[in-house]
Amino acid sequence: MSQDAPVWAFERTEVRPHDPLWTVRAEAECEELKRLLAPWLVDGVEHIGSTAVPGLAAKPIIDVMASVIHLDTDASELLVAHGWAYVPPELDNRPWRRFFVKPDQTGQRREAHLHLIQAGHQRWTDQIRFRDALRNDTTLAQAYEDLKRQLADQSGHDREAYTTGKAAFVAKALRGPHA
Repeated sequence: MSQDAPVWAFERTEVRPHDPLWTVRAEAECEELKRLLAPWLVDGVEHIGSTAVPGLAAKPIIDVMASVIHLDTDASELLVAHGWAYVPPELDNRPWRRFFVKPDQTGQRREAHLHLIQAGHQRWTDQIRFRDALRNDTTLAQAYEDLKRQLADQSGHDREAYTTGKAAFVAKALRGPHA
């Protein structure tokens, strides 16, 4: 990222104990996004990621995803007008989605992430399957929490290293308990 990148782009990865208010915040975000994205939605808006798993420690950032007709829609301008910062695909490096960050009022920290995913993409199903696997298996959830804490300590401000460090765990969890 360039020197012009927002402060939240370099925010230190911090894993905190589960907070029940994450669910309340996520529900509010999902409802607002359903309203804003209604013309483009296909399979709705889902709360995903660690904040969607009761009892699981997480970064205090709400992750939501929306299934849309196609990735490059007029929705981007509308989302930006409602406080979401667009992360261009060339910076995000994940061609399967369009990514938005909602910074807090100070602009220093992230409050939420929005993943726009084209309807029918396997990533939509994978995100829900992984969330549900963590919700339904406390041993898996604890192992994931332990890994996230370790990665947060190791990666510091390198959010990409933190995310990359979780990839093998997520892939194994998606293959199932006997993989």
